[in-house]
Amino acid sequence: MPVAIHFYRDILGFELVTTSRPGDHFDWALLSLNGVGLMLNTAYEQDNRPPVPDPARVAAHSDTCLFFGLKDLDGAYRHLRAHGVDVKEPAIAPYGMKQLGVQDPDGYNLCFQWPASRQMRAQWQEWYGLEFEKRDATVPDA
Repeated sequence: MPVAIHFYRDILGFELVTTSRPGDHFDWALLSLNGVGLMLNTAYEQDNRPPVPDPARVAAHSDTCLFFGLKDLDGAYRHLRAHGVDVKEPAIAPYGMKQLGVQDPDGYNLCFQWPASRQMRAQWQEWYGLEFEKRDATVPDA
């Protein structure tokens, strides 16, 4: 858990709200960033935790992805690189989202994304009720 907390708190900027117990060794933690709550929970309580992670469980993490809306993907890319995170430059997916993908220390995939076209931006407004600036320089006219 300490490695995951370092990643989410010190690199991504989440605030550590509370944990299951004081100190650095706890079973769950509640984090918060810009109104988003994120709970990290270990697979085992501390007294039942195996000495090393089960490789089969860890391998299964790669089929999970959490998606976050984030407007400044280029800034996030620079921030992550400056903190030593192995990440590729943001790219536009075939369905119109500019995306930046990264794995957390436990092998879970995180995707930060933002509409890359006016059409996708309109869909996001409809689906999520998001308000965009009238002239959003991050979204091309096409």
